[in-house]
Amino acid sequence: MTTTRWKIGLAIALTSISMAIRLSGDKTAPGLAVVAFGVGIVAVSFLLAWGAEVAQLDVSASLATAALALVAVLPEYAVDLYFAFTAGHRPSYGAYAAANMTGSNRLLIGVGWPLVAVLFAVWARRTGRAERSISLRPRRRVEIAFLGLASLYAFVIPLKGSLGLMDAGVFLGLFAAYLFRTSRQESEEPDLSGVSADLAKLPPTARRATVVGFFVFAAVYVALVAKPFADALIDSGRALGMDEFLLVQWVAPLASEAPELLVAGILASRGNDDTALGTLLSSKVNQWTMLVGSLPLAYLAGGGHGSLVLNGRQVEEFLLTAAQALFAVSVLLRLRFRAREAAIIFVTFALQLVLPSTAVRLWLAAGYVVLAVVLFAVEVRQIIPTFRGAFQAVDEDPV
Repeated sequence: MTTTRWKIGLAIALTSISMAIRLSGDKTAPGLAVVAFGVGIVAVSFLLAWGAEVAQLDVSASLATAALALVAVLPEYAVDLYFAFTAGHRPSYGAYAAANMTGSNRLLIGVGWPLVAVLFAVWARRTGRAERSISLRPRRRVEIAFLGLASLYAFVIPLKGSLGLMDAGVFLGLFAAYLFRTSRQESEEPDLSGVSADLAKLPPTARRATVVGFFVFAAVYVALVAKPFADALIDSGRALGMDEFLLVQWVAPLASEAPELLVAGILASRGNDDTALGTLLSSKVNQWTMLVGSLPLAYLAGGGHGSLVLNGRQVEEFLLTAAQALFAVSVLLRLRFRAREAAIIFVTFALQLVLPSTAVRLWLAAGYVVLAVVLFAVEVRQIIPTFRGAFQAVDEDPV
């Protein structure tokens, strides 16, 4: 328990520098502010992750599904919704909202999934296991189905070049349906380790108070630093002569997604392949439905009129993100994730960073779609069982 106290104390301490900057109004250099706020967001994300895991011991299945889906992604949502809200009265910020959203979504698949595959393969080799590809339980078809439905609809957005209330209704409707389906699944005892396991041993009253304290602290911190962190990213890009679009697209999501990637990696390194990849898959569904659907509402709340209009760069980014997600769905139709698929996902993701041009984005998007269509054709018998998971109970019989 001493180690746990030390880790919690360190996480809180790492937020203190950026909190002091925020409350004092100190005009810290943008680059230093990005580092301070980024480190703080990583730290508070760990508190949220620990609290969310332990909360499963005390909250009913349906309420846990709804609440934890919101809590776990709070830092990412706060930054992106700030950009969308500000775009309502400062239209240039609309580009940053699209950048942050597409970056966080592609990061989960492009880095998170291959990371889990590699770490699980290392565990399998170390333990002498012959099968080194990741296997998912049939109940994961629920996530795969909703990710597929959201990805198919997402192609409508770049075609019309805007994100409006109708789109919000579709994405948020899919998110609500996803919560309803997952809440009807049988609840399972959470597999806790490290800090979460130690907190679970506390008396119920102390445990609940600790979890609530984590959530309240994190909510206050994120509410205070979302704006200065987002503005510091833009200002530092301008000051350094860098593309602020790319900074917003990758730095902010990397900070907020780091704990989740770390937790999934630890699970994979211990042989928990279904839980590791399933965690990232569920997070992807949450972001690809609730986050995207919330952007038009934040835009209107900030004073915007009509739809959030996307420029050419944003259209390309949205198209590439939708195509990557569709390909990800196609590779999971047989509830397997193999090394060659992980390699394709990581290499194509890396190409986007090394060659951030329009031509590369469009070619990659086309490649993802072609590969997805081929895999859908090859695995055509798996399509109906997979998408049936969005509407019917999923059997746990082996595939």
